[in-house]
Amino acid sequence: MAFIKAEKLKHKFVRRDEQGEIEDVTLALDDVNIEVEEGQFIAVLGHNGSGKSTFAKHLNALLTPSEGTVWVDGKDTSKEENILDIRKEAGMIFQNPDNQIVAGVVEEDVAFGPENIGVPTEEIWERVGKSLEAVGMTAYRYHSPNRLSGGQKQRVAIAGVVAMEPKCIIMDEPTAMLDPNGRKEVLNTVHRLNRQKGVTVILITHYMEEVIDADYVFVMDDGHVVMQGMPRDIFSQVDTLLEYGLDVPQITRLAWELKQEGLPLPDGILSRQELVEAICQLKSKT
Repeated sequence: MAFIKAEKLKHKFVRRDEQGEIEDVTLALDDVNIEVEEGQFIAVLGHNGSGKSTFAKHLNALLTPSEGTVWVDGKDTSKEENILDIRKEAGMIFQNPDNQIVAGVVEEDVAFGPENIGVPTEEIWERVGKSLEAVGMTAYRYHSPNRLSGGQKQRVAIAGVVAMEPKCIIMDEPTAMLDPNGRKEVLNTVHRLNRQKGVTVILITHYMEEVIDADYVFVMDDGHVVMQGMPRDIFSQVDTLLEYGLDVPQITRLAWELKQEGLPLPDGILSRQELVEAICQLKSKT
């Protein structure tokens, strides 16, 4: 079985009036089917309101299905007896790192998660050291998190999740509040964890450049999965992405616009180097 599997997943948000009568029902997820293998780096794209953050919360059992089923490492998220194990195996990183920082010293903040799941004290500090090293924050071990940059704070939040030794990290727009350097720091950290530690990563984002190096991409719109495939396959379909209110990486957009003007470039160019090589090949043929 896939490490993460959503089958016919539906989620309804119900709003009630003061008398408890149903006032409104919003179908945030509608018949979502997604499978993720262990060790994959998966990106989920979608504009605001597409359902991607609602989906992310199902993977950590913060929400449970209105209909359908979600399994994490073979465990049904709707069964209460599975919730603790699921949250040990699937750690969550949110948009604002300040909402996840609970201690006045970096090492104490990283220790908070493993302490709460009952890890022995000696092992906790061993994990803290390894986790800070994994995210490149060892030098800040005794610093106050409040004096760190946004990117550094988010790396501390990631270290706190890593210290719990999850098999999977779910990141719900983790770079939305960061500057370009902070975004780069966080993405490099997560890719390193994925490659070196085999941690499964689910990245929810609307930054197209963050998706280029993913193993597989799901695009959501209005609660549905409307596209899926390898990054190059997805970004080859510029017109379709624009219809869903999404863009493509800047280099991909430039190559697409040049092609619209008659330059015979291949679809799905993802990097500056690829664009340069494609243009050089055209020049060599003339």
